[in-house]
Amino acid sequence: MKNYVLLVILTVGSISLSRAQNKILGLRDEANRSITKDPADTIPQTWKTGGIYNLNFNQAALSNWAAGGDKSSLSLSTLLSLYAFYKEGKHNWDNTLDMAYGLVQSTSLGTRKADDRIDLVSKYGYDIGKKWYLSGLVNFRSQFAKGFAYEDTARRLTSNFLSPAYVLASLGLDWKPKDNFSLFLSPATARWVIVSNDSLSSIGAFGVDTGKHVRFQLGAFASITYVSNISKTASYKTKLDLFTDYLHKAGNVAVYWNNILAVKVTRLISMNLTVNLIYDNDIKSVNKDGTQGGPKVQLQEVMGIGLAYAFNNRKITK
Repeated sequence: MKNYVLLVILTVGSISLSRAQNKILGLRDEANRSITKDPADTIPQTWKTGGIYNLNFNQAALSNWAAGGDKSSLSLSTLLSLYAFYKEGKHNWDNTLDMAYGLVQSTSLGTRKADDRIDLVSKYGYDIGKKWYLSGLVNFRSQFAKGFAYEDTARRLTSNFLSPAYVLASLGLDWKPKDNFSLFLSPATARWVIVSNDSLSSIGAFGVDTGKHVRFQLGAFASITYVSNISKTASYKTKLDLFTDYLHKAGNVAVYWNNILAVKVTRLISMNLTVNLIYDNDIKSVNKDGTQGGPKVQLQEVMGIGLAYAFNNRKITK
């Protein structure tokens, strides 16, 4: 009898232990299970939006400094870069906006502008196969505030808001072999050069006829855009625009080349290097004595370290 009771107890215990082990194994398998999503449940993403904002500040002061220099200097620059990309089926719509402004103040030179830029691009494309898109592009480029050429004893106004401004409308083909590269080609592009300031239009600045505020151009246009993530903390973006006017000296090519290198130091601190190159036969240079010279290559370099805030890549679905 005792042996029978012992056998029953061992059998029940074995069954309970087996069930407990099965539960433990089931929980372990559940924890280790890789979760996969049914492709049929995937909602197509149509919009990607985001951007970055930078604020750079530098200050220096000297007192009885044997090496020389200004008693004090102060610089402030800011950059806002936004994007909104749409993709659904064969339709693509890319939108970017870059705005920058910077000032430098020193004891000997006073306050001067170091950077000033507005650049808005909107491009729509329809996929026709083999990485080619039938596309239309609109570009607006100008600046925020007055710009001056500083002569020996005075300064002279050389630019202002909407003086100049460039509005470009183009139809062509866009080749996008990769998401980070685009080559846009157009044989038919309309461009308007706007000089709203009366004093600048009166001297025919930026190629407008004397006393006129708008000049119409018709020509060929090419634009190359490339973006690269150099590392987890560094990125590089370049955009090269080329335009030639059929109606006036078709052999001359206007060049606008923008380069931005961004390096993330910490979560809120970054370093930015911007290099811009412009050449336009209609933009005349200013000599030191205030007289007007011929067209020259314009080169701008701005580097700063400061606060950075990145707008998260917001993904908007249907």
